[in-house]
Amino acid sequence: MAEIIGRRKEIKELQDCYQSKRSEFIVVYGRRRVGKTYLVNNVFEDRLAFQHTGLSPFELKDEVLSQSQLTNFYSSLKRYGYKGNDKPDDWLSAFDALISLLSSQPKDKPQVVFIDEIAWMDTPRSGFITAFEHFWNGWGANRGNLKLVVCSSAASWVMDNIINNRGGLFDRTTREIHLSPFTLGETSDYLDSIGVTYDHYDVLQTYMAVGGVPYYLSFIQPGMSVAENIDNLFFEKNAKLKNEYKNLFSSQFANPEACKGIIDCLTANKTGCTRAEIMEKGGFSSGGTLSQQIKSLMASDFIMSYVPYKGKKRDMKYKIIDPFILFSTKFAQKTTNDHYWRNNQNSATLNTWRGLAFENVCFSHIPQIKTALGINGVQTEVLPWHSEQKSGGAQTDMIIDRADRIVNICEMKFYNTEFVVDKDYDEKLRNKLDVFLRETKLRKSVLMTLVTTYGLGQSRYSGRFQNVITMDQLFL
Repeated sequence: MAEIIGRRKEIKELQDCYQSKRSEFIVVYGRRRVGKTYLVNNVFEDRLAFQHTGLSPFELKDEVLSQSQLTNFYSSLKRYGYKGNDKPDDWLSAFDALISLLSSQPKDKPQVVFIDEIAWMDTPRSGFITAFEHFWNGWGANRGNLKLVVCSSAASWVMDNIINNRGGLFDRTTREIHLSPFTLGETSDYLDSIGVTYDHYDVLQTYMAVGGVPYYLSFIQPGMSVAENIDNLFFEKNAKLKNEYKNLFSSQFANPEACKGIIDCLTANKTGCTRAEIMEKGGFSSGGTLSQQIKSLMASDFIMSYVPYKGKKRDMKYKIIDPFILFSTKFAQKTTNDHYWRNNQNSATLNTWRGLAFENVCFSHIPQIKTALGINGVQTEVLPWHSEQKSGGAQTDMIIDRADRIVNICEMKFYNTEFVVDKDYDEKLRNKLDVFLRETKLRKSVLMTLVTTYGLGQSRYSGRFQNVITMDQLFL
């Protein structure tokens, strides 16, 4: 097996499927470019009995696409030894041909069938889902040695048509693997593997721009600074990721403009927006379409939902959590300066963005924060908090409400040195704590917690924080 960075749990699950004594129906889904195909191909390598990838629907019209998908499927069948001479006219015939191919192969070992980008194959009025259901329910599920693996970047399609299917595929999957982007630690390991020797501070800065997406990280060049690499990826002429934001939505969502409209609404408010606020700001109707788009963005790890502290379900908010999305909406295609990042290293704009991006990274590394606090086994609720006061209020980056009757009020600070609490900041902290206790009427102990890059510098006010977590601990 080729080297796979991280993914230990997912690798074990796929290997367990291969060794099991029953037929397995495995769904692997996640955002575009996250490494789904690479994972499956490298776990099973030369043990694939059949592999097929759906055609991208963005270059072909609907009336041509359905037949093109069938032609492409037939080509895959022939490549794996199918002897039939007639191209299937519909998906029922196509899957019957696959059954014929698999039935001709030895039955004394597992047969791995890998269908990649399955959502693209489900063209309008093609009958694909019906035929696919028949293939699994009528033949595959009882085969005993069949290991059916399907992948898709269209996470919402997977959720609606396979995982939450209310028809013939209801409750038929045996394993569901949601492949998320790399953590900071995995990102550091990946960069090391391609010869990029960054310290944790530079890995963190890189992560804040492109996230833990292996495809994006693969373009980071050894021997170049973080600023040079960011210019190279986003701002220079013909930059590799200059148009990726637009392409990402077009290839992943059925209604890309609606999804981008939701992101635009969320970009304007770092604490997120309620559904009603998205409707008002984005001009969406009150129907189910908005809920569908929100669900799609969440399934793709672009946004998260949370109920504000001491709030009710109707107060639920949505906020962006994907670093690449956050970076792109702020900077991509907004300048013609090829050296924008190098020329603005110390600007207020970049420093403000770094602060917000670091908060974002912390929300995607809650397990690491809990480990640093020594509360891995404690049930927690983690969310932002902001005061309801019109004036004189406060807000905090993260609240960790613990089942052991303790609340951590977390402050995130991205600095290139130790963070030092001065008199003004100490006053803000004391006001924040006072407003929080008054508004929430909390009856738990409160621990002020700092999450920062290089730790806490000593001053007469440094005792305000009872816990300090450094960026190194986020890499564990």
